[in-house]
Amino acid sequence: MKVYKPEWQCTFSVNEGVEASASWRERIAWQIRALADKLDGGGRTIKIDCSVTPQVSREEIDTCLGKGFALTQSLLTQLAHQAACEDVMRDAKAELFEPEQQP
Repeated sequence: MKVYKPEWQCTFSVNEGVEASASWRERIAWQIRALADKLDGGGRTIKIDCSVTPQVSREEIDTCLGKGFALTQSLLTQLAHQAACEDVMRDAKAELFEPEQQP
């Protein structure tokens, strides 16, 4: 009887800037990305490297990335809501909070 063993691999990395060991092509690409950020007037450029074996379609990868960014949006919205509530409480009931120490 033959035993089947599924094998897979997934590597995923996100970069926000050029690495020290980057080639001249990568450095130029990051300079162009930085220029695009300046022209757009904001935002944040990231580079995503994803390798999946066995191969899955680009559409499936894009769907996963979209769901991940939707989750990120939800988490950041919750974080902003919590920070806003804390700001209101610090203003309304400052006596409940320890004074913040300045560095």
